[in-house]
Amino acid sequence: MSEESRETGKTAQQHNIMAAKAVAATVRTTLGPKGMDKMLVDASGDITVTNDGVTILQEMHIEHPAAKMVVEIAKTQEDTVGDGTTTAVVLAGELLKNAESLLDQKVHPTMVAKGYRLAETKTQHVLQQIAQPVSLESETLLRNIAITAMTGKGAETNRGQLADLVVNAALHVQGDREQIKVQSLVGERAQQSELLHGLVLEKERVHPGMPASIENGKVALLNCPLEIRNTEIDAKIHITDPTQLNAFLEQEEQSLREMVAHIQGTGATVIFCQKGIDEMAQHFMAKYGIFAARRISKSDMEMLAHVTGGTIVNNWKELSGDDLGFAGSIMQQKYADDDMILISKCDNANAVTLLIRGATEHIAAEITRAVTDAVGDVCASIGGKIVAGAGSVEMELAKELRSYASELHGREQLAVSAFADALEVIPRTLAENAGLDPIDVLVALRAAHDAGQVWAGVNVFTGKVMDAWNMGVLEPLKIKTQALSSAAEVAEMILRIDDVILRGPVKEEEPSLG
Repeated sequence: MSEESRETGKTAQQHNIMAAKAVAATVRTTLGPKGMDKMLVDASGDITVTNDGVTILQEMHIEHPAAKMVVEIAKTQEDTVGDGTTTAVVLAGELLKNAESLLDQKVHPTMVAKGYRLAETKTQHVLQQIAQPVSLESETLLRNIAITAMTGKGAETNRGQLADLVVNAALHVQGDREQIKVQSLVGERAQQSELLHGLVLEKERVHPGMPASIENGKVALLNCPLEIRNTEIDAKIHITDPTQLNAFLEQEEQSLREMVAHIQGTGATVIFCQKGIDEMAQHFMAKYGIFAARRISKSDMEMLAHVTGGTIVNNWKELSGDDLGFAGSIMQQKYADDDMILISKCDNANAVTLLIRGATEHIAAEITRAVTDAVGDVCASIGGKIVAGAGSVEMELAKELRSYASELHGREQLAVSAFADALEVIPRTLAENAGLDPIDVLVALRAAHDAGQVWAGVNVFTGKVMDAWNMGVLEPLKIKTQALSSAAEVAEMILRIDDVILRGPVKEEEPSLG
């Protein structure tokens, strides 16, 4: 029989909302230019210092099922846009907090969910109306978007220079985020960061006898070990005579020779292997003049396939000439004191690598996260639309929702008003994290928006209301549309849950004695 524990009705709703609010509260203090960092320490003692929402939530050990649903918002936001994770999570927490007070007033959860759906649809419509288009020629706007993404993060000191690198990278690949790799490198200061035209791998060739560079390389991408396969079960080999040992070793050598000969026979001059490469196989590859690197990460293998046009093959025996990719230049070079491989001049793509420097491992990793956010923002903006930040969008949406709520007549009117109040959590949090009085800030912002100032936001450095657009505080529209839809949907889903059943481990039934 299985043991079950169960929470129903109001208790289930309260616990779910409490868990979601706790997740939002964890990342809320990291929001904005004056947000604080978190130090995350794992079981082995490794330290991560960051204010990146998705990194914080992924490193935390979250067990509550409703809290996990909120964490999924951050992951979706990261995968879709690459930034805005904290905004999405904080908004979801505030929507549930405001819904809780409606539930206390005996408003039915489905009515709250319906009102939230109406409000979210309205906000998406308003966003499309106020957003402004961006093209590849709008370099100043794109630079401001990159600077906004890095403000308040580890890269802030050098954000101007890094923003130029990000914009140049995005323009080179026409806004294709898949063709930009951000690679961190410990040593030197952030000012030494550079943009390289090509794909950089933090690897080196496996054998010193291999050529250091290959021109017009035909690239084989293998997801299998180039080694003698171990048996699935433990086996013993009894050798009674030295000649038998020699024969056994010769057989292994012959197998590896055939493996390399087959790969070379396809026309491959470069091998990137996701697994290991046997030392004897390395020797044969060097003799054939093949350039090879091993233990390439899955993400790098996928990018290599995209850039070179090659196909990742899971068995070397199945490799054919049709699977090979092409790269005009593949070479091993030194960057700082590290050997790296640069793949460039590919027909299929114009990939670039942002080589981000940092004095220590933790600094380099945090700057890399900030630059990755900036890359996502700039690429999401090219060919799309942008809005101003600093809480201006949320205040304008809240104003429009209150006007919309007055047109409704059912109880969903209360939910739409609650949604409008929840949106103000973003400017309120920006003010709180900057040490400002949130009530004074919200009153001033409401007055500015009522006066028709669409882009009125909070200047966290002066505490005054500013025109966020003219001040260059810009964000891609996609951040806002994705954050609003994700936050609203997860809030609706959690509100509709009135029964949480936790199943225990299944126990075997005891045999009956009768």
